[in-house]
Amino acid sequence: MKSIQFVDEQVYPSKLVCVARNYLGHIKELGNAIPDHPVIFIKPNSAVSDVLRLTVGDGLNYEGELCFLVRNHVICGVGFGLDLTKRIVQSDLKLRGLPWERAKAFDGSAVLSQFVVFESEITDLSLRLSINGNVIQVGGVRDMIHSPNDLLADAQTFLSFENNDVLMTGTPEGVGPVNLGDVFLGQVFHDEMLIVEQQWTVV
Repeated sequence: MKSIQFVDEQVYPSKLVCVARNYLGHIKELGNAIPDHPVIFIKPNSAVSDVLRLTVGDGLNYEGELCFLVRNHVICGVGFGLDLTKRIVQSDLKLRGLPWERAKAFDGSAVLSQFVVFESEITDLSLRLSINGNVIQVGGVRDMIHSPNDLLADAQTFLSFENNDVLMTGTPEGVGPVNLGDVFLGQVFHDEMLIVEQQWTVV
């Protein structure tokens, strides 16, 4: 199984529980409707990666996200994640009313940083994604339609979280294409304090 780093140990999430349309700015930039309830989908363990790899011809897009490690049914760690999306494939599937797995759940589609413990108000957490030195995405818990704890509670009404599963909480506006050689820098802040930082170069 694929693993992620949590403090000083390697852990093995059975799945990633992902959320679509959780920031108003992102909903507007893609022209989607605001949902009445959280839009939840799953990425399998095989989606986990620490390499940002380009797939050609699929309109690969990045989506920076705050991600949370779950143990004993509660959030215990935070990290940065890239939810990679084959946008051309997804658009075709949506037009035909078909599931998104081919566009969202492919191998390597969840590029994750290390995770750290946080002992602070979850509402004070935010993310920043820079590409080639330019800040592209900024957002945080206060900007979400549904908070991480509310998303966790909602998801648990119909599925079980195993220890070390990851909750990906959606992306703010600013998504775009992945290009060969681009340098991505994902950061998580508590207030103004940097607590997670990870860099990837697209291969």
